Amino acid sequence: MDGTATLWFDEELASCSLADKRLDRRLRQLVGRMGGSIGASIPLACQDWANTKAAYPVLLERPRRGG
Repeated sequence: MDGTATLWFDEELASCSLADKRLDRRLRQLVGRMGGSIGASIPLACQDWANTKAAYPVLLERPRRGG
């Protein structure tokens, strides 16, 4: 990724805090994949079964309340 993409991710996801640091990392990876495949299904954007399977825990994560 170039510097512009990194800044965009940082700005958009700065306030995002999932329950696990691994989920935070996966979220950023997923946003990158989905951003590069606008309009594609999750399996198509993720390109393989392992990445598709890894996307779903991120999507199913409930936001934490109260900081």
